[in-house]
Amino acid sequence: MKDLDLYQKAHLLVAAIRILEYQHHSPPAIEAVCRLLGISVEEGGFFFRKFEETGILEAVESPQGIRLAIRDHSKIEEIPRGLSETLLDKELKNFQIARKGLTQKIESFQAAQAEKKKQMFAELEKKLKTGMEKK
Repeated sequence: MKDLDLYQKAHLLVAAIRILEYQHHSPPAIEAVCRLLGISVEEGGFFFRKFEETGILEAVESPQGIRLAIRDHSKIEEIPRGLSETLLDKELKNFQIARKGLTQKIESFQAAQAEKKKQMFAELEKKLKTGMEKK
């Protein structure tokens, strides 16, 4: 569901639920919806919770577990179109930036340690040479 805005993702998720409901004659599990859309369960869960908050979808308890159902598909039209960056995308970018910063810190620390090691060996070699010259 990359490169789709929230409006398009809502339509896609509702359509997947409808297709699976038609095929199996019961509300689908989130895993089945995610499998059909080719997304991870985590990503599907994120969007399900978002659309549940807005009243588009709802969770239905059944003996087989929690199933997804459409509460009010017309609320999809209230979602602003063209929002290319979702909260998940923002958080992912922030994580990647933080990770890059951490990687740079680790690399600079490793470089500093290598330099210290090099200097230590240089001092050790110098001491050994002076010790050998005295003998």
